[in-house]
Formats: sequence, C-alpha cells, structure tokens
Amino acid sequence: MPKRKREEYERGLPGYHDPLAGFAGAPYARSALTLRIWLAGFGLVFCAGAAVLLFLAVPELAWLGWALVVLAVVAAVDLGWVVHRKRRGEPG
Repeated sequence: MPKRKREEYERGLPGYHDPLAGFAGAPYARSALTLRIWLAGFGLVFCAGAAVLLFLAVPELAWLGWALVVLAVVAAVDLGWVVHRKRRGEPG
C-alpha cells in the first residue's frame, strides 16, 4: 500500500474506521477528533486525580485506585493517538 500524502488526510479518508462505509448509499462516517481529545484529556485528569485521592484517603480501596490508574493509562494512549492523527492533518 503506498504511503498517503498530507492532502489526502486533510480531505479526510472515506470509510476510515467505518465497516459499513457507503452501504446502501449511507454517507461515510467522520471522526470527531477534537471531541475525542477533550474526552480523553478529561478522562486522564479525572482518573489520575481520583486514583491519587483513593490511595491517600482510603487505602483499603487500593484495588479501585489501580483500576483508575489503568483507565488513566488507556486515556493517555488514546489522547496520544488522536493528537497524532490531528497532527497528520485529518479533519475533525
């Protein structure tokens, strides 16, 4: 597969992440990348803050703190990937 050019990303990739792209005349889906950045950022800050508070205030709920740490890491990875896609030039 040839490497895509920046202009293709700026126009948007038709059918990207859309298994039913163009099925029965349906329009191609577009990703709301800016919304995903805000949601991932909020999830990262909230989960990391709640985990720290749980570890400090309620040590017997450490398992919940670790679950929030895992969710914060997932949010950080998602945030990084979406920022990468925005820098590449995808609209959204």
